[in-house]
Amino acid sequence: MKRIVTGLSFLQKLWLTICFIVLCTVLFFFLMFQFAYKQLYVSYVQTTLINEGKGLVERYHNLGDNKKFIEFLNSYDKVSNASVLYISNPRDLSACLPYNVHHESFITEDDRETLLKDKVISKTGYVDRFKRNIVGVVVPILKGENLEGIIYLSVPLKSITELVNQSKWLLVFSTFFFSTIVLLIGRRIIQQMIKPLSKMEQISYKMAKGDYSERMTSITGDEIGKLALAFNSMSDSLQREDENRKDFLANVSHELRTPLSYVSGYSEAILDGVVKEDELKHYVGIIHSEASRMQRLVRDLLDLASLEGEQFPLQKAPNVLSQIIEEAITPYLNSLKEKQITVIKNIDDSIIANLDADRFSQVIHNVISNAIRYSPIGKSIYVTLKETDSIYIEIQDEGKGVPKEQIEHLGERFHRVEQARSRKEGGTGLGLAIAKQIVELHDGKILFTSEPNHGLKVLIILPIFE
Repeated sequence: MKRIVTGLSFLQKLWLTICFIVLCTVLFFFLMFQFAYKQLYVSYVQTTLINEGKGLVERYHNLGDNKKFIEFLNSYDKVSNASVLYISNPRDLSACLPYNVHHESFITEDDRETLLKDKVISKTGYVDRFKRNIVGVVVPILKGENLEGIIYLSVPLKSITELVNQSKWLLVFSTFFFSTIVLLIGRRIIQQMIKPLSKMEQISYKMAKGDYSERMTSITGDEIGKLALAFNSMSDSLQREDENRKDFLANVSHELRTPLSYVSGYSEAILDGVVKEDELKHYVGIIHSEASRMQRLVRDLLDLASLEGEQFPLQKAPNVLSQIIEEAITPYLNSLKEKQITVIKNIDDSIIANLDADRFSQVIHNVISNAIRYSPIGKSIYVTLKETDSIYIEIQDEGKGVPKEQIEHLGERFHRVEQARSRKEGGTGLGLAIAKQIVELHDGKILFTSEPNHGLKVLIILPIFE
C-alpha cells in the first residue's frame, strides 16, 4: 500500500507562491526606486548647477569688471538655493572650499588641466566639517588659454536624503496597502479556481465507491473548465463501462442459465431413470445441443475479450477480398439450400485489401450467418464489393428488418432484436459485436441500416490498399 504524504494543499502552495512573487516584486521595485531616484535626482542637481555656473561665467564676461561681478555674486548667493563661491586665484582654492578639511588642495593638477580645457568638474562626497554629503561643480572662467578663476556651486544632499526618506515611507505604506489588496483579491481568485478541483476530488471519491451519477455543473471556458468537461466525459465513459460490465455479467449469467438448466435437468432425469429408453437419444441430443451452445458462447466471449484487449495481434497482408468472401459463404451452402435462399453477388475480383485473412473471414461469417438466420424462406441475400474512395462491402438480406430504435445498439454485446427467436436459433448475441471489433482493428468501420420489411443492410468500409 502506498503511503500518502500529507503536506501543504494546492491552495496553500499557490497562495505562498503568489505571496513570494509579490514580496520579491515589491522589494525589487523598492530598491530600484531608491537607486534610480537618488541617481536621477543627483544628476538633475548637477546639471542645474552646471547650467547655473555657466550662466554666471557668461555674466562675468558681460560685466567685464571683477568688483562688479563680486557684488552681483554676493546678491545672487542670497537668493540662490546653491552656495556660490568665486575664486579668482585657483591655487588658493584649497583655503576657500569646504572640501579643504585636511588642508589639502581641492583642485589637483589633473583638475586644472581639465578646467583649462573649459570642462566642468563635478564632485560629490561627504564633508566632515558639515557632517553631510555635498554635490558641487567647479566651472572655469577662461580668458584665452589662461584660467582667470573658477565659480564653485554646491548643494548639500540633506534635502535629497529627506526627500528620499519621505518617499520611502510613502512607498512602504503604498506597497503594504497595494500588496494587501492584491493578496486578498488573489486569495479570492485562487479559491474560485480551486473550487472546481475540490468538487472533482469529491466526485472522484464517489466514483471510487461506484457512484457515477454526479457531474460537474459550473463549467467555465478556461483550462479548468475544459478539465471539467473532460472529467464529465470520463465519468460518462466509466458509467457506461460499469453499466456494460453489469449488463455483460447479467447477460452471461442469463445465457448460461438456460443451457445449464437443460443439461442439469435432463442429465438428472437420465440418471434417475425417468427417461424411457426410446426417448434417451432425444434427450442426449438436447444435452449435446445445449453443451455446443455453451461452447460457442465461451468461444465467442474469449474472441471478443482478446479483440477488445488487443491481445490478438493481426497478421495483416495483401489479400484478394473476393476470395475471402467466397470462402466465407461456402460453409453455408447447405443452410442456404434448406431455406431456398439465393445469394446474389456483385463482386469486383480485382480489389485487394491489407488485412488479416482469418479474422476478416470471421467478419463475413458472422454477417452472412446473421443474414441467413433472419431471412425468410425463398428470399435473397445481396453481396456487393466495390471500390471508390474506400473499399465497400455490402451484405443485405430481405428479412423484416430492425426497428429504428434498435439500429444504434447493433454491434453491442448480447444485443438481440428478437430475444426468444435468436436464442432458439442458437445465436449468442456476440457475432456482430465481434465483427465490429475486427473491422475497427482494420482501421475500418461497420454501419447498419434498415427499413421495415426490407431487411438489414450491413456496410463495411475499409481503407484502400496502397
